[in-house]
Amino acid sequence: MAVFTELSFHEVTSFFRALGLAAPRSLRGITGGIENTNYFVDTDDEAYVLTLFERLTSEHLPFYLYFMKHLAVRGMPVPDPVADARGVILHMLKERPAVVVNRLPGASETEPTAAHCRSVGEFLARLHVAGREYQRQQANPRGLQWWNEVAPVLGGRLPAGLRSLLSTELVFQNELALSSSYRQLPTGPIHADLFRDNVLFERGRLSGVIDFYFAGCDTFLFDIAVCLNDWCVDGLTRRANVERAAAFLDAYESVRPLTSSEHKLLPAMQRAAAFRFWLSRLWDVHLPRQAALLKPHDPGDFERILLMLRGEFA
Repeated sequence: MAVFTELSFHEVTSFFRALGLAAPRSLRGITGGIENTNYFVDTDDEAYVLTLFERLTSEHLPFYLYFMKHLAVRGMPVPDPVADARGVILHMLKERPAVVVNRLPGASETEPTAAHCRSVGEFLARLHVAGREYQRQQANPRGLQWWNEVAPVLGGRLPAGLRSLLSTELVFQNELALSSSYRQLPTGPIHADLFRDNVLFERGRLSGVIDFYFAGCDTFLFDIAVCLNDWCVDGLTRRANVERAAAFLDAYESVRPLTSSEHKLLPAMQRAAAFRFWLSRLWDVHLPRQAALLKPHDPGDFERILLMLRGEFA
């Protein structure tokens, strides 16, 4: 959600007019993420989020946008892309793919309780169940193939200890992916980035889930592991919070019970989720891009979680 592409008020006004939307009365760049350019745009009628995609191409974007539309029409609290007069939801602005979605109410919860985790667990299970009917296919863009591609690049920029952690964990994850238990895991469209800052609450109730631009088809268990590593750990120590984890998993399984293979591989998949975000944060630190409001995240948080999951951090 950094601002890579600066937009003027006039440019946004013209763009909204072409979509048949009311004229903007305010425009504000959004900080917090590192992938796309995002603006809050308020009109007299409604509040919107305007996104310009800096890396993703028009070839890949339909999977994300129509997945959001698929969930929105089923009553789930997700952004609903705005269509033009021809029914098109993917647009172009300043030579970049762009989308406008309704701005969902609420704010993210940085200090979640067991009740928050319960709401997220139920939502994620509903997403996985609804996703079974979604016909488009696209691999997880930050899955195992990406890990194997970026690990050699990052390895040359890391000290010996971190280089060893990277290489040994990559071997473990490649072996895991070849196992018979892994091949039995249920798969389908997943959010893949359901962190605290991507979920909104209003008066204690889950009111929105945003940022679907890392979604893809992968194991449902990977999605669960991403949530456990963020929602169900203590903020300072990054250690697992048993109460929150139990609340999350109980709520999830009330909608979609886990299979025996999922129960068996959950610890290994939590390592996979920690590894994925450690890698991406290392990438953003060591190979940064220019952006007006860019704030890269600290890779140390997921290094610590990964080490604890490997039993190497007291």
